[in-house]
Amino acid sequence: MALSRPVRLFSLVARLILAPRRGLTVRSPDEPLPVVRIPVALQRQLEQRQSRQRNLPRPVLVRPGRLLVSARRPEFNQPARLTLGRWESAPLASRGWKSRRARRDHFSIERAQQEAPAVQKLSSEGNFADLGLEPRVLHALQEVAPEVVQPTTVQSNTIPQLLRGRHVLCAAETGSGKTLSYLLPLFQRLMGQPSLDSLRIPAPRGLVLVPSRELAQQVRAVAQPLGRSLGLLVRDLEGGHGIRRIRMQLSRQPSADVLVATPGALWKALKSRLISLEQLSFLVLDEADTLLDESFLELVDYILEKSHIADGPADLEDRFNPKAQLVLVGATFPEGVGQLLDKVASPDAVTTITSSNLHCIMPHVKQTFLRLKGADKVAELVHILKHHNRAERTGPSGTVLVFCNSSSTVNWLGYILDDHKIQHLRLQGQMPALMRAGIFQSFQKSSRDILLCTDIASRGLDSTGVELVVNYDFPPTLQDYIHRAGRVGRVGSEVPGTVISFVTHPWDVSLVQKIELAARRRRSLPGLVSSVKEPLPQQPDFDKSD
Repeated sequence: MALSRPVRLFSLVARLILAPRRGLTVRSPDEPLPVVRIPVALQRQLEQRQSRQRNLPRPVLVRPGRLLVSARRPEFNQPARLTLGRWESAPLASRGWKSRRARRDHFSIERAQQEAPAVQKLSSEGNFADLGLEPRVLHALQEVAPEVVQPTTVQSNTIPQLLRGRHVLCAAETGSGKTLSYLLPLFQRLMGQPSLDSLRIPAPRGLVLVPSRELAQQVRAVAQPLGRSLGLLVRDLEGGHGIRRIRMQLSRQPSADVLVATPGALWKALKSRLISLEQLSFLVLDEADTLLDESFLELVDYILEKSHIADGPADLEDRFNPKAQLVLVGATFPEGVGQLLDKVASPDAVTTITSSNLHCIMPHVKQTFLRLKGADKVAELVHILKHHNRAERTGPSGTVLVFCNSSSTVNWLGYILDDHKIQHLRLQGQMPALMRAGIFQSFQKSSRDILLCTDIASRGLDSTGVELVVNYDFPPTLQDYIHRAGRVGRVGSEVPGTVISFVTHPWDVSLVQKIELAARRRRSLPGLVSSVKEPLPQQPDFDKSD
Protein backbone atom coordinates (compact mmCIF):
# COMPACT_ATOMS: atom_id res chain seq x y z
CA MET A 1 0.00 0.00 0.00
CA ALA A 2 2.84 2.37 0.79
CA LEU A 3 4.33 1.89 -2.67
CA SER A 4 1.07 2.34 -4.54
CA ARG A 5 0.32 5.77 -3.07
CA PRO A 6 3.32 7.59 -4.69
CA VAL A 7 2.44 6.05 -8.05
CA ARG A 8 -1.14 7.29 -7.83
CA LEU A 9 0.06 10.72 -6.75
CA PHE A 10 2.42 10.93 -9.74
CA SER A 11 -0.31 10.00 -12.21
CA LEU A 12 -2.65 12.60 -10.71
CA VAL A 13 -0.06 15.35 -11.06
CA ALA A 14 0.56 14.35 -14.70
CA ARG A 15 -3.16 14.57 -15.48
CA LEU A 16 -3.40 18.02 -13.93
CA ILE A 17 -0.47 19.27 -16.00
CA LEU A 18 -1.61 17.81 -19.33
CA ALA A 19 -5.31 18.45 -19.01
CA PRO A 20 -5.17 22.21 -19.68
CA ARG A 21 -3.23 21.66 -22.91
CA ARG A 22 -5.74 19.12 -24.23
CA GLY A 23 -8.47 21.41 -23.20
CA LEU A 24 -6.98 24.34 -25.06
CA THR A 25 -6.64 22.24 -28.22
CA VAL A 26 -10.22 21.21 -28.11
CA ARG A 27 -11.55 24.65 -27.26
CA SER A 28 -9.44 26.51 -29.89
CA PRO A 29 -9.24 24.44 -33.10
CA ASP A 30 -8.03 27.42 -35.16
CA GLU A 31 -4.91 27.84 -33.09
CA PRO A 32 -1.79 26.49 -34.96
CA LEU A 33 -0.23 23.26 -33.67
CA PRO A 34 3.32 23.26 -32.32
CA VAL A 35 6.04 22.68 -34.97
CA VAL A 36 8.31 19.65 -34.58
CA ARG A 37 11.65 20.22 -36.36
CA ILE A 38 13.64 17.21 -37.71
CA PRO A 39 17.44 17.56 -37.78
CA VAL A 40 18.85 18.10 -41.28
CA ALA A 41 21.31 15.18 -40.98
CA LEU A 42 18.51 12.77 -40.02
CA GLN A 43 16.36 14.03 -42.88
CA ARG A 44 19.15 13.42 -45.42
CA GLN A 45 19.68 9.90 -44.11
CA LEU A 46 15.99 9.13 -44.57
CA GLU A 47 16.01 10.51 -48.12
CA GLN A 48 19.12 8.47 -49.07
CA ARG A 49 17.59 5.31 -47.63
CA GLN A 50 14.38 5.84 -49.60
CA SER A 51 16.30 6.53 -52.85
CA ARG A 52 18.36 3.35 -52.43
CA GLN A 53 15.20 1.34 -51.95
CA ARG A 54 13.70 2.80 -55.14
CA ASN A 55 16.88 2.11 -57.19
CA LEU A 56 17.39 -1.47 -56.05
CA PRO A 57 17.19 -3.92 -58.99
CA ARG A 58 14.17 -6.13 -59.19
CA PRO A 59 15.14 -9.35 -57.41
CA VAL A 60 14.89 -12.59 -59.32
CA LEU A 61 12.36 -14.94 -57.80
CA VAL A 62 14.35 -18.00 -56.74
CA ARG A 63 12.50 -21.29 -56.75
CA PRO A 64 13.80 -24.64 -55.53
CA GLY A 65 16.15 -26.30 -58.00
CA ARG A 66 19.54 -25.87 -59.60
CA LEU A 67 21.01 -22.39 -59.99
CA LEU A 68 22.65 -20.87 -63.03
CA VAL A 69 24.20 -18.03 -61.01
CA SER A 70 24.71 -18.22 -57.25
CA ALA A 71 25.74 -15.07 -55.37
CA ARG A 72 26.70 -14.17 -51.81
CA ARG A 73 23.57 -12.02 -51.75
CA PRO A 74 20.71 -14.44 -52.50
CA GLU A 75 18.58 -11.80 -54.24
CA PHE A 76 20.97 -12.06 -57.20
CA ASN A 77 20.64 -15.83 -57.60
CA GLN A 78 19.25 -16.96 -60.94
CA PRO A 79 17.62 -20.39 -61.38
CA ALA A 80 18.85 -22.63 -64.18
CA ARG A 81 15.35 -22.77 -65.65
CA LEU A 82 15.21 -18.98 -66.07
CA THR A 83 16.65 -17.32 -69.18
CA LEU A 84 16.66 -13.55 -69.44
CA GLY A 85 15.59 -11.98 -72.72
CA ARG A 86 17.93 -10.00 -74.89
CA TRP A 87 16.41 -6.66 -73.89
CA GLU A 88 15.38 -7.61 -70.37
CA SER A 89 17.26 -5.87 -67.60
CA ALA A 90 19.46 -8.21 -65.62
CA PRO A 91 20.18 -7.77 -61.88
CA LEU A 92 23.98 -8.18 -61.90
CA ALA A 93 25.71 -9.26 -58.70
CA SER A 94 28.80 -7.37 -59.90
CA ARG A 95 27.03 -4.10 -60.67
CA GLY A 96 28.38 -2.24 -57.66
CA TRP A 97 31.82 -3.82 -57.63
CA LYS A 98 33.64 -0.65 -58.60
CA SER A 99 32.94 0.64 -55.11
CA ARG A 100 35.29 -0.20 -52.24
CA ARG A 101 32.35 -1.40 -50.17
CA ALA A 102 31.96 -4.37 -52.53
CA ARG A 103 35.19 -6.03 -51.37
CA ARG A 104 34.87 -9.69 -50.35
CA ASP A 105 31.72 -10.01 -52.44
CA HIS A 106 31.53 -12.96 -54.84
CA PHE A 107 29.31 -14.89 -57.24
CA SER A 108 29.62 -18.10 -59.27
CA ILE A 109 28.41 -19.33 -62.65
CA GLU A 110 27.41 -22.89 -61.86
CA ARG A 111 27.77 -25.99 -64.03
CA ALA A 112 24.79 -26.45 -66.33
CA GLN A 113 25.97 -29.88 -67.53
CA GLN A 114 28.61 -32.48 -66.72
CA GLU A 115 30.08 -33.28 -70.16
CA ALA A 116 31.89 -30.98 -72.56
CA PRO A 117 29.68 -29.74 -75.42
CA ALA A 118 32.09 -31.30 -77.94
CA VAL A 119 31.27 -34.83 -76.77
CA GLN A 120 27.71 -34.37 -75.54
CA LYS A 121 26.19 -34.90 -79.00
CA LEU A 122 28.26 -37.93 -79.99
CA SER A 123 26.31 -40.68 -81.71
CA SER A 124 26.90 -44.29 -80.73
CA GLU A 125 27.00 -45.22 -84.43
CA GLY A 126 29.43 -42.53 -85.62
CA ASN A 127 33.07 -43.39 -86.21
CA PHE A 128 36.10 -42.07 -88.10
CA ALA A 129 35.55 -44.48 -91.00
CA ASP A 130 32.33 -42.65 -91.91
CA LEU A 131 34.30 -39.41 -92.42
CA GLY A 132 36.18 -40.69 -95.48
CA LEU A 133 39.54 -41.57 -93.89
CA GLU A 134 41.55 -44.35 -95.52
CA PRO A 135 42.11 -47.68 -93.72
CA ARG A 136 45.83 -46.99 -93.22
CA VAL A 137 45.08 -43.73 -91.42
CA LEU A 138 42.39 -45.40 -89.31
CA HIS A 139 44.79 -48.20 -88.38
CA ALA A 140 47.48 -45.69 -87.37
CA LEU A 141 44.97 -43.80 -85.21
CA GLN A 142 43.83 -47.01 -83.54
CA GLU A 143 47.43 -48.04 -82.90
CA VAL A 144 48.59 -44.71 -81.49
CA ALA A 145 45.44 -43.59 -79.64
CA PRO A 146 43.17 -46.58 -78.95
CA GLU A 147 41.13 -44.50 -76.52
CA VAL A 148 39.94 -42.25 -79.40
CA VAL A 149 36.97 -44.20 -80.72
CA GLN A 150 34.40 -41.64 -81.82
CA PRO A 151 34.96 -38.26 -83.47
CA THR A 152 33.88 -35.10 -81.72
CA THR A 153 31.41 -32.71 -83.30
CA VAL A 154 34.23 -30.49 -84.58
CA GLN A 155 36.09 -33.45 -86.09
CA SER A 156 32.94 -34.75 -87.77
CA ASN A 157 32.40 -31.39 -89.44
CA THR A 158 36.01 -30.53 -90.31
CA ILE A 159 37.59 -33.75 -91.64
CA PRO A 160 35.18 -34.29 -94.61
CA GLN A 161 35.66 -30.71 -95.79
CA LEU A 162 39.46 -31.02 -95.72
CA LEU A 163 39.33 -34.33 -97.59
CA ARG A 164 37.32 -32.56 -100.32
CA GLY A 165 40.16 -30.08 -100.78
CA ARG A 166 38.45 -27.05 -99.28
CA HIS A 167 40.25 -24.30 -97.38
CA VAL A 168 38.81 -24.41 -93.87
CA LEU A 169 38.40 -21.87 -91.10
CA CYS A 170 37.58 -23.91 -87.97
CA ALA A 171 36.44 -21.89 -84.97
CA ALA A 172 35.48 -24.00 -81.96
CA GLU A 173 35.79 -23.96 -78.18
CA THR A 174 39.00 -25.10 -76.53
CA GLY A 175 39.47 -28.79 -75.88
CA SER A 176 37.16 -29.94 -78.69
CA GLY A 177 39.70 -32.05 -80.63
CA LYS A 178 40.82 -29.55 -83.27
CA THR A 179 44.39 -30.94 -83.50
CA LEU A 180 43.31 -34.35 -84.80
CA SER A 181 40.76 -32.70 -87.08
CA TYR A 182 43.57 -31.31 -89.26
CA LEU A 183 46.34 -33.88 -88.62
CA LEU A 184 44.43 -36.86 -90.01
CA PRO A 185 43.54 -35.17 -93.37
CA LEU A 186 47.11 -33.81 -93.53
CA PHE A 187 48.64 -37.31 -93.36
CA GLN A 188 46.11 -38.75 -95.79
CA ARG A 189 46.86 -36.04 -98.32
CA LEU A 190 50.64 -36.53 -98.09
CA MET A 191 50.29 -40.29 -98.47
CA GLY A 192 48.68 -39.85 -101.87
CA GLN A 193 51.37 -37.52 -103.25
CA PRO A 194 54.93 -38.30 -104.36
CA SER A 195 57.89 -36.78 -102.55
CA LEU A 196 59.85 -34.49 -104.90
CA ASP A 197 63.51 -34.34 -103.82
CA SER A 198 64.73 -31.93 -106.47
CA LEU A 199 65.79 -29.22 -104.01
CA ARG A 200 69.04 -29.21 -102.04
CA ILE A 201 67.50 -27.58 -99.01
CA PRO A 202 64.69 -29.03 -96.87
CA ALA A 203 61.26 -28.61 -98.41
CA PRO A 204 58.47 -29.93 -96.16
CA ARG A 205 55.19 -30.96 -97.73
CA GLY A 206 53.17 -30.21 -94.60
CA LEU A 207 53.57 -27.21 -92.28
CA VAL A 208 51.88 -26.54 -88.93
CA LEU A 209 52.51 -23.02 -87.66
CA VAL A 210 52.02 -22.45 -83.91
CA PRO A 211 52.67 -19.39 -81.69
CA SER A 212 54.87 -20.94 -78.97
CA ARG A 213 57.62 -23.51 -78.48
CA GLU A 214 55.56 -25.39 -75.91
CA LEU A 215 52.68 -25.79 -78.36
CA ALA A 216 55.12 -26.87 -81.10
CA GLN A 217 56.44 -29.63 -78.84
CA GLN A 218 52.92 -30.74 -78.01
CA VAL A 219 51.72 -30.89 -81.63
CA ARG A 220 54.89 -32.75 -82.61
CA ALA A 221 54.31 -35.24 -79.79
CA VAL A 222 50.82 -35.96 -81.17
CA ALA A 223 51.80 -36.02 -84.85
CA GLN A 224 55.07 -37.96 -84.63
CA PRO A 225 53.62 -41.37 -83.65
CA LEU A 226 50.91 -41.05 -86.30
CA GLY A 227 53.47 -40.14 -88.97
CA ARG A 228 55.78 -42.98 -87.93
CA SER A 229 52.97 -45.50 -88.45
CA LEU A 230 52.35 -44.07 -91.94
CA GLY A 231 56.00 -43.76 -92.97
CA LEU A 232 56.07 -39.95 -92.68
CA LEU A 233 58.69 -38.01 -90.72
CA VAL A 234 57.54 -35.23 -88.37
CA ARG A 235 59.93 -32.71 -86.80
CA ASP A 236 59.66 -29.37 -85.06
CA LEU A 237 61.52 -26.10 -85.57
CA GLU A 238 61.68 -23.99 -82.42
CA GLY A 239 62.91 -20.46 -81.94
CA GLY A 240 64.91 -18.87 -79.16
CA HIS A 241 68.22 -20.54 -80.02
CA GLY A 242 69.70 -18.36 -82.78
CA ILE A 243 70.32 -19.07 -86.47
CA ARG A 244 73.10 -21.59 -85.75
CA ARG A 245 70.75 -23.87 -83.84
CA ILE A 246 68.11 -23.50 -86.58
CA ARG A 247 70.67 -24.53 -89.21
CA MET A 248 71.56 -27.61 -87.17
CA GLN A 249 67.90 -28.58 -86.81
CA LEU A 250 67.24 -28.30 -90.54
CA SER A 251 70.45 -30.10 -91.59
CA ARG A 252 69.30 -33.41 -90.12
CA GLN A 253 68.69 -36.12 -92.70
CA PRO A 254 66.32 -37.24 -94.00
CA SER A 255 64.38 -34.00 -94.16
CA ALA A 256 60.97 -33.82 -92.55
CA ASP A 257 57.73 -34.47 -94.42
CA VAL A 258 55.78 -32.45 -91.83
CA LEU A 259 57.31 -29.50 -89.99
CA VAL A 260 55.85 -27.98 -86.82
CA ALA A 261 57.36 -24.50 -86.46
CA THR A 262 57.04 -21.19 -84.68
CA PRO A 263 56.82 -18.01 -86.82
CA GLY A 264 60.11 -16.50 -85.65
CA ALA A 265 62.22 -19.59 -86.31
CA LEU A 266 60.63 -20.25 -89.70
CA TRP A 267 61.02 -16.60 -90.72
CA LYS A 268 64.75 -16.72 -89.93
CA ALA A 269 65.12 -19.97 -91.88
CA LEU A 270 63.35 -18.52 -94.92
CA LYS A 271 65.37 -15.31 -94.81
CA SER A 272 68.61 -17.34 -94.63
CA ARG A 273 67.39 -19.67 -97.41
CA LEU A 274 67.74 -22.70 -95.18
CA ILE A 275 64.30 -24.01 -96.11
CA SER A 276 61.87 -23.83 -99.02
CA LEU A 277 58.07 -23.90 -99.10
CA GLU A 278 57.76 -24.61 -102.83
CA GLN A 279 56.59 -28.19 -102.25
CA LEU A 280 54.10 -27.27 -99.55
CA SER A 281 50.78 -29.12 -99.91
CA PHE A 282 49.15 -28.47 -96.53
CA LEU A 283 49.47 -25.35 -94.35
CA VAL A 284 47.90 -25.08 -90.90
CA LEU A 285 47.74 -21.97 -88.72
CA ASP A 286 47.02 -23.40 -85.26
CA GLU A 287 45.79 -20.84 -82.71
CA ALA A 288 45.31 -18.53 -85.66
CA ASP A 289 43.83 -15.74 -83.55
CA THR A 290 47.19 -15.43 -81.76
CA LEU A 291 49.21 -15.76 -84.97
CA LEU A 292 47.21 -12.91 -86.49
CA ASP A 293 48.04 -10.62 -83.59
CA GLU A 294 50.27 -7.61 -84.23
CA SER A 295 53.28 -9.36 -82.68
CA PHE A 296 53.16 -12.17 -85.27
CA LEU A 297 51.27 -10.65 -88.20
CA GLU A 298 54.31 -9.42 -90.16
CA LEU A 299 56.06 -12.79 -89.85
CA VAL A 300 52.93 -14.73 -90.82
CA ASP A 301 52.36 -12.48 -93.86
CA TYR A 302 55.88 -13.21 -95.07
CA ILE A 303 55.41 -16.97 -94.62
CA LEU A 304 52.12 -16.89 -96.53
CA GLU A 305 53.81 -14.98 -99.38
CA LYS A 306 56.40 -17.77 -99.68
CA SER A 307 53.67 -20.43 -99.73
CA HIS A 308 51.76 -21.23 -102.92
CA ILE A 309 48.18 -21.26 -101.71
CA ALA A 310 45.72 -23.04 -103.99
CA ASP A 311 42.85 -21.06 -105.49
CA GLY A 312 40.50 -24.01 -105.09
CA PRO A 313 40.22 -27.81 -104.91
CA ALA A 314 41.11 -28.13 -108.62
CA ASP A 315 44.63 -26.73 -108.02
CA LEU A 316 45.35 -29.53 -105.55
CA GLU A 317 45.06 -32.30 -108.17
CA ASP A 318 48.41 -31.58 -109.87
CA ARG A 319 50.82 -33.80 -107.94
CA PHE A 320 53.96 -32.49 -109.66
CA ASN A 321 53.10 -28.79 -109.17
CA PRO A 322 51.93 -28.76 -105.55
CA LYS A 323 49.74 -26.03 -104.13
CA ALA A 324 48.95 -25.66 -100.44
CA GLN A 325 45.62 -26.27 -98.79
CA LEU A 326 45.04 -23.71 -96.02
CA VAL A 327 43.57 -24.44 -92.58
CA LEU A 328 43.00 -21.84 -89.84
CA VAL A 329 42.16 -23.21 -86.40
CA GLY A 330 41.36 -21.31 -83.23
CA ALA A 331 39.13 -21.01 -80.19
CA THR A 332 38.39 -17.31 -80.76
CA PHE A 333 38.18 -15.35 -84.00
CA PRO A 334 37.67 -11.62 -83.49
CA GLU A 335 36.76 -9.32 -86.35
CA GLY A 336 39.47 -8.89 -88.97
CA VAL A 337 40.22 -12.51 -89.83
CA GLY A 338 38.48 -12.13 -93.16
CA GLN A 339 40.97 -9.48 -94.30
CA LEU A 340 43.81 -12.00 -94.13
CA LEU A 341 41.83 -14.67 -95.97
CA ASP A 342 41.02 -12.23 -98.78
CA LYS A 343 44.77 -11.75 -99.36
CA VAL A 344 45.64 -15.43 -99.79
CA ALA A 345 42.48 -17.23 -100.93
CA SER A 346 39.18 -16.65 -102.66
CA PRO A 347 36.22 -16.42 -100.27
CA ASP A 348 34.36 -18.96 -102.40
CA ALA A 349 37.07 -21.56 -101.68
CA VAL A 350 36.85 -21.22 -97.88
CA THR A 351 34.48 -23.25 -95.72
CA THR A 352 33.78 -21.80 -92.31
CA ILE A 353 33.02 -24.30 -89.55
CA THR A 354 31.93 -22.85 -86.25
CA SER A 355 30.75 -24.41 -83.03
CA SER A 356 27.44 -23.46 -81.48
CA ASN A 357 29.34 -22.77 -78.23
CA LEU A 358 31.95 -20.51 -79.82
CA HIS A 359 32.73 -17.45 -77.65
CA CYS A 360 30.27 -18.69 -74.99
CA ILE A 361 30.74 -19.36 -71.31
CA MET A 362 31.59 -23.05 -70.95
CA PRO A 363 28.49 -24.69 -69.44
CA HIS A 364 30.36 -27.61 -67.81
CA VAL A 365 32.89 -25.53 -65.84
CA LYS A 366 32.13 -23.71 -62.58
CA GLN A 367 33.46 -20.15 -62.68
CA THR A 368 33.77 -18.08 -59.50
CA PHE A 369 34.59 -14.36 -59.29
CA LEU A 370 35.97 -12.82 -56.07
CA ARG A 371 36.08 -9.06 -55.52
CA LEU A 372 39.31 -8.50 -53.59
CA LYS A 373 41.65 -5.74 -52.56
CA GLY A 374 45.06 -6.08 -54.16
CA ALA A 375 46.76 -6.65 -50.81
CA ASP A 376 44.43 -9.61 -50.06
CA LYS A 377 45.17 -11.60 -53.21
CA VAL A 378 48.25 -13.41 -51.89
CA ALA A 379 46.53 -14.61 -48.72
CA GLU A 380 43.52 -15.79 -50.71
CA LEU A 381 45.70 -17.66 -53.19
CA VAL A 382 47.69 -19.39 -50.43
CA HIS A 383 44.43 -20.41 -48.76
CA ILE A 384 43.06 -21.87 -52.02
CA LEU A 385 46.23 -23.82 -52.79
CA LYS A 386 46.56 -25.25 -49.29
CA HIS A 387 42.88 -26.17 -49.22
CA HIS A 388 43.26 -27.88 -52.61
CA ASN A 389 46.15 -29.97 -51.30
CA ARG A 390 44.25 -31.00 -48.17
CA ALA A 391 40.93 -31.66 -49.90
CA GLU A 392 39.61 -35.17 -49.44
CA ARG A 393 38.69 -36.72 -52.76
CA THR A 394 37.11 -40.04 -53.64
CA GLY A 395 37.93 -39.73 -57.35
CA PRO A 396 41.04 -38.65 -59.29
CA SER A 397 42.67 -35.37 -58.29
CA GLY A 398 43.89 -32.76 -60.74
CA THR A 399 46.50 -30.04 -60.97
CA VAL A 400 46.32 -26.25 -60.63
CA LEU A 401 47.21 -23.47 -63.10
CA VAL A 402 47.77 -19.97 -61.69
CA PHE A 403 47.79 -17.23 -64.34
CA CYS A 404 49.54 -13.87 -63.98
CA ASN A 405 49.69 -10.98 -66.44
CA SER A 406 53.46 -10.46 -66.34
CA SER A 407 56.66 -12.46 -65.96
CA SER A 408 57.75 -10.37 -62.96
CA THR A 409 54.54 -11.29 -61.11
CA VAL A 410 55.20 -14.98 -61.77
CA ASN A 411 58.68 -14.71 -60.25
CA TRP A 412 57.56 -12.61 -57.28
CA LEU A 413 54.62 -14.89 -56.53
CA GLY A 414 56.89 -17.91 -56.80
CA TYR A 415 59.13 -16.56 -54.03
CA ILE A 416 56.09 -16.13 -51.77
CA LEU A 417 54.92 -19.70 -52.39
CA ASP A 418 58.45 -20.88 -51.59
CA ASP A 419 58.18 -19.14 -48.22
CA HIS A 420 54.91 -21.02 -47.56
CA LYS A 421 56.54 -24.35 -48.51
CA ILE A 422 54.19 -24.80 -51.50
CA GLN A 423 55.94 -26.75 -54.27
CA HIS A 424 55.32 -25.45 -57.76
CA LEU A 425 56.72 -24.84 -61.25
CA ARG A 426 57.07 -21.54 -63.12
CA LEU A 427 56.66 -20.83 -66.83
CA GLN A 428 56.96 -17.38 -68.39
CA GLY A 429 58.14 -15.91 -71.66
CA GLN A 430 61.33 -14.25 -70.38
CA MET A 431 62.86 -17.56 -69.33
CA PRO A 432 65.77 -18.84 -71.47
CA ALA A 433 64.79 -21.48 -73.99
CA LEU A 434 66.74 -24.21 -72.20
CA MET A 435 64.95 -23.44 -68.94
CA ARG A 436 61.52 -23.39 -70.55
CA ALA A 437 62.06 -26.69 -72.35
CA GLY A 438 60.23 -29.46 -70.63
CA ILE A 439 58.57 -27.40 -67.87
CA PHE A 440 55.05 -27.89 -69.18
CA GLN A 441 55.77 -31.55 -69.96
CA SER A 442 56.87 -32.01 -66.34
CA PHE A 443 53.65 -30.37 -65.20
CA GLN A 444 51.58 -32.65 -67.44
CA LYS A 445 53.32 -35.67 -65.91
CA SER A 446 52.33 -34.34 -62.44
CA SER A 447 55.86 -33.93 -61.15
CA ARG A 448 54.39 -30.78 -59.55
CA ASP A 449 50.71 -30.04 -58.97
CA ILE A 450 50.93 -26.25 -59.30
CA LEU A 451 52.16 -24.18 -62.26
CA LEU A 452 52.59 -20.41 -62.10
CA CYS A 453 52.52 -19.04 -65.64
CA THR A 454 51.66 -16.21 -67.98
CA ASP A 455 49.38 -16.48 -71.01
CA ILE A 456 52.09 -18.52 -72.72
CA ALA A 457 50.37 -21.58 -71.21
CA SER A 458 46.84 -20.56 -72.19
CA ARG A 459 47.02 -21.19 -75.93
CA GLY A 460 46.34 -24.67 -77.24
CA LEU A 461 48.35 -26.65 -74.70
CA ASP A 462 46.79 -29.96 -73.69
CA SER A 463 45.79 -29.82 -70.03
CA THR A 464 43.37 -32.69 -69.50
CA GLY A 465 44.74 -33.20 -65.97
CA VAL A 466 44.07 -29.63 -64.81
CA GLU A 467 41.28 -29.35 -62.24
CA LEU A 468 41.56 -25.72 -61.14
CA VAL A 469 42.52 -22.48 -62.90
CA VAL A 470 43.18 -19.41 -60.74
CA ASN A 471 43.34 -16.02 -62.42
CA TYR A 472 45.56 -14.26 -59.88
CA ASP A 473 45.60 -11.31 -62.30
CA PHE A 474 42.35 -10.96 -64.19
CA PRO A 475 43.00 -11.29 -67.96
CA PRO A 476 43.09 -8.02 -69.88
CA THR A 477 40.61 -9.14 -72.57
CA LEU A 478 37.64 -11.48 -72.90
CA GLN A 479 39.59 -13.39 -75.52
CA ASP A 480 42.31 -14.15 -72.97
CA TYR A 481 39.69 -15.20 -70.43
CA ILE A 482 38.24 -17.77 -72.84
CA HIS A 483 41.68 -19.27 -73.45
CA ARG A 484 42.57 -19.42 -69.76
CA ALA A 485 39.25 -20.93 -68.76
CA GLY A 486 39.65 -23.44 -71.59
CA ARG A 487 42.51 -25.16 -69.75
CA VAL A 488 39.91 -27.09 -67.70
CA GLY A 489 36.98 -29.24 -68.74
CA ARG A 490 38.69 -30.50 -71.88
CA VAL A 491 37.68 -33.58 -73.88
CA GLY A 492 39.08 -36.64 -72.11
CA SER A 493 39.47 -34.94 -68.73
CA GLU A 494 38.55 -37.09 -65.74
CA VAL A 495 38.33 -34.24 -63.22
CA PRO A 496 35.66 -31.54 -63.01
CA GLY A 497 36.91 -28.10 -63.97
CA THR A 498 36.73 -24.94 -61.87
CA VAL A 499 37.91 -21.38 -62.57
CA ILE A 500 38.48 -18.83 -59.78
CA SER A 501 39.18 -15.22 -60.75
CA PHE A 502 40.43 -12.41 -58.51
CA VAL A 503 38.79 -9.10 -59.46
CA THR A 504 40.69 -6.05 -58.28
CA HIS A 505 40.67 -3.10 -60.68
CA PRO A 506 37.74 -1.14 -62.15
CA TRP A 507 38.63 -2.34 -65.66
CA ASP A 508 38.46 -5.90 -64.35
CA VAL A 509 34.94 -5.22 -63.10
CA SER A 510 33.85 -4.05 -66.55
CA LEU A 511 34.91 -7.37 -68.10
CA VAL A 512 33.30 -9.37 -65.29
CA GLN A 513 30.00 -7.59 -65.85
CA LYS A 514 30.08 -8.55 -69.53
CA ILE A 515 30.77 -12.17 -68.60
CA GLU A 516 28.00 -12.25 -66.01
CA LEU A 517 25.48 -10.65 -68.38
CA ALA A 518 26.35 -13.14 -71.14
CA ALA A 519 25.95 -16.04 -68.71
CA ARG A 520 22.58 -14.84 -67.42
CA ARG A 521 21.27 -14.38 -70.97
CA ARG A 522 23.02 -17.55 -72.27
CA ARG A 523 24.58 -15.61 -75.13
CA SER A 524 28.11 -15.33 -76.55
CA LEU A 525 30.55 -12.82 -75.12
CA PRO A 526 30.38 -9.40 -76.80
CA GLY A 527 33.06 -8.10 -79.16
CA LEU A 528 34.29 -11.50 -80.37
CA VAL A 529 32.00 -12.05 -83.36
CA SER A 530 34.06 -13.06 -86.38
CA SER A 531 33.76 -11.09 -89.60
CA VAL A 532 34.18 -14.25 -91.69
CA LYS A 533 30.86 -15.20 -93.21
CA GLU A 534 29.62 -18.67 -94.08
CA PRO A 535 30.52 -19.28 -97.77
CA LEU A 536 28.63 -21.23 -100.40
CA PRO A 537 25.10 -20.95 -99.04
CA GLN A 538 23.80 -22.58 -102.22
CA GLN A 539 25.72 -25.81 -101.48
CA PRO A 540 24.35 -27.43 -98.32
CA ASP A 541 26.93 -30.21 -98.64
CA PHE A 542 29.59 -27.73 -97.52
CA ASP A 543 27.54 -26.00 -94.81
CA LYS A 544 28.78 -27.78 -91.72
CA SER A 545 28.37 -25.17 -89.02
CA ASP A 546 26.81 -26.44 -85.80
